[in-house]
Amino acid sequence: MVKSNPIKPQKTALLLAQRIVRDIEQQGLGPGQMLPPERSMMDAYETGRGTLRESLRFLELQGILTFRPGPGGGPMVRKPTADMLATSLALLLQFDGARHRELLEARSVFEPRLAQLAAGRISAEQLSALRSTLEDMEAGLEDQALFLDADRRFHRTIAWASGNSLFGFLIEALVEPLDVDVETSLRRRQSVLKAHRLIHQALSAADGVAAGAQMNTHLDEHFAYAAKKVPDELERPVSWQGR
Repeated sequence: MVKSNPIKPQKTALLLAQRIVRDIEQQGLGPGQMLPPERSMMDAYETGRGTLRESLRFLELQGILTFRPGPGGGPMVRKPTADMLATSLALLLQFDGARHRELLEARSVFEPRLAQLAAGRISAEQLSALRSTLEDMEAGLEDQALFLDADRRFHRTIAWASGNSLFGFLIEALVEPLDVDVETSLRRRQSVLKAHRLIHQALSAADGVAAGAQMNTHLDEHFAYAAKKVPDELERPVSWQGR
């Protein structure tokens, strides 16, 4: 009996896409800069038009390229965003039957550690950005949409302040696109603002233990509030289509 090769060969278009990304990096091409014309790329990579276009289309879907129309147009480099990660995560979780409760559980596990890391790494600029979110939350106490926008910026800023890009992108992907809808009372918004102030205070003092503990308490309270107010929302399946 002939055994099949367990190593699946990669498609030519995917291999070419990897070469293109490597060349973009090696050539130092940044967002807004154009790739060579199609004919030049076909010659440089010794490939056909169909394979090249498939590779470029793949990179467009990954958020690495966009296409400028008209004369002088063509593939243009762009910086990928967390939106791509959010889409991939949503699809993975949707087909695995995941519930929104699991997203909050994940955040409860790693966000306290992020706050702990951020205490020793946060910059003066990031501390200022956090203060701005607190001011915006206070100004938006009567407006839930404004309040939630500032709340999310607070968590995203701490994630990036951890100095770990992976956590930064994860929070970017989880905090808004895959968030749980909870209608909050004024009293609850005031409680959240108080929690954020305590976290900010710990970060300003470079107290990692306190920052982690305060974030842990804050997220536990958020989870408990959601479980009480919107239990069905927590058990709602994650969907790429959104809310």
